[in-house]
Amino acid sequence: MSATPLGMPAFPDAARDALRDTTLRGNLRHATHTIRDKRARAVAELSDWARLREAGKQIKDHTLRHLDHYLLRLEESVTAAGGTVHWAADAAEANRIVTELVKATGEREVVKVKSMATQEIGLNEALAAEGIRAYETDLAELIVQLADDRPSHILVPAIHLNRAEIRDVLASAMGDWGRPAPDGLTDAPAELAEAARLHLREKFLRAKVGVSGANFMVAETGTMVVVESEGNGRMCLTLPETLISVVGIEKVVPAWRDLEVFLQTLPRSSTAERMNPYTSMWTGVTDTDGPSAFHLVLLDNGRTDTLADEVGRQALRCIRCSACLNVCPVYERAGGHAYGSVYPGPIGAILSPQLRGTGSAVDASLPYASSLCGACYDVCPVAIDIPEVLVRLRERVVEGGPAVRRGTRVVLRPARGHAAQRAAMRAAGWVFTRPAALAAGQRLLSRTRRLHPRRLPGPGRAWSADRDLPEVPEESFRDWWRRTSGGRDSAGGSGREERS
Repeated sequence: MSATPLGMPAFPDAARDALRDTTLRGNLRHATHTIRDKRARAVAELSDWARLREAGKQIKDHTLRHLDHYLLRLEESVTAAGGTVHWAADAAEANRIVTELVKATGEREVVKVKSMATQEIGLNEALAAEGIRAYETDLAELIVQLADDRPSHILVPAIHLNRAEIRDVLASAMGDWGRPAPDGLTDAPAELAEAARLHLREKFLRAKVGVSGANFMVAETGTMVVVESEGNGRMCLTLPETLISVVGIEKVVPAWRDLEVFLQTLPRSSTAERMNPYTSMWTGVTDTDGPSAFHLVLLDNGRTDTLADEVGRQALRCIRCSACLNVCPVYERAGGHAYGSVYPGPIGAILSPQLRGTGSAVDASLPYASSLCGACYDVCPVAIDIPEVLVRLRERVVEGGPAVRRGTRVVLRPARGHAAQRAAMRAAGWVFTRPAALAAGQRLLSRTRRLHPRRLPGPGRAWSADRDLPEVPEESFRDWWRRTSGGRDSAGGSGREERS
């Protein structure tokens, strides 16, 4: 079984194991349906949602076309405000920069705001290798860290755990960090949150170094923006003496006024709130408030390679709202761990193969982790056409080339496909170009529907091992239309079989 650098199996293998976990599937189904229903109601409140969505897309596309200009403008603004900008070409360089900055303070502990960029580069592990302990302060991230687990969702990292499992994590792991969980801790949300709050309070007050990401960076002013719902982010951003922010270069926006769009679309698409409870913004440093030293690490790590692809660059519009995960039928059943990346779900299926290339089994399989139903595109607040990018990446995998090209090119052997698959496609092509044959086949399937197996035999067994065959209706649409429309077809004709 081939695995990614993270030690994960390819998506089909990981998903097969997840599908057998009924508890996991129940947790995911409940959580994703709850979030997406709330989001739909929040979005419906805005009569101009479609225009906001288009505005967000246009702002992002404009910024990406002129990314070099706005990044240099950002550096000038941050520097003028008293901050220091560092450029990191890849994960190793970003980890080295952050580690050296922490070491320079003489500290051995840092508190962290929830950050996918730092997860992407494996910052916690890099710090631990140098004897520096990082404490996650987002409640869900804390739970995942205490459980020695991995996040499985962009917005709700512990979505794969239910309340009873979270209670067990807190009760068993907190003692290892010097503060045992209260006796008689139940799985009531208020009690769980209070136990975590007690655990984190002294960490906030003691820490001298904070590490964060950012949802947006304003080139015009050098302002960093973090939106969150718990208040832990604000504690990390204001109490430490040194603040280090690791941010992907695609998070820059040109001007302050651009935030008007994203601060409406992001909270409604992610937490289904009209606005985030905490929106923290800071520009450089001041003498009397907040950290006395601010460092911004601008992370590339495959982003400029992604930018070079006219179709694939859409992925860099992403504002990490997670709406696509909550409507995806594949994610709902397989869960986030199956994607082998800190970016799970539909956005991960197009972002990870571009950032990392398709040299590993999991990255080559991710573009196929989709039914191409298009629900992800419908809910995306910046109109990323994820199905279009998935098809593009599938072409790359079949052609044998990497999803992105790096200094040392990784070349895959061209995929030839199975003989049975090629024969099936030729047969389907023959039938679909002959309406009479298609109609006859549909009637035959309907009349023999009681004899159809729920699983395919022979070579088809691999396809139906994890899914039921769709049930054939009693009559085809063509026959139903003829029966209910008086013999006319949809074009108003006689409905003869020769019409396509």
